[in-house]
Amino acid sequence: MYEVTADNRLRKLIIVGDRVLIKPKSPSDRTNSGLYLPPTITEKEQVQSGYVIKVGPGYPIPSSSEDELWKETEEKVKYMPLQSMEGDVAIYLQRNAIDLEYDGEKYVIVPQASILMLERSEDLYN
Repeated sequence: MYEVTADNRLRKLIIVGDRVLIKPKSPSDRTNSGLYLPPTITEKEQVQSGYVIKVGPGYPIPSSSEDELWKETEEKVKYMPLQSMEGDVAIYLQRNAIDLEYDGEKYVIVPQASILMLERSEDLYN
């Protein structure tokens, strides 16, 4: 499994908004009956799974300080956090995923709304 560590380039990535960076699991290249499938068939399935690598800050929450508009304030943007966490296994809709290659590895960026289910476990990588 690929993790974000201090010595790799993934720590430099910043995921924006309600997006999630996922490392897709290797799809099975055989059917239940034993037929081998080409990669193009398995990559185009509607539902895929993968490991959550990085998560964006979430949905921005609008500020509610409209009482004194003439005052200048330095407000920090507040976010509603996402349910996804680094290390989760995500089941997501492939049609909403954006494929990309970074540092020789294939990843997808998926909006939180496209994630159907999360599996969270302490011993995921064992």
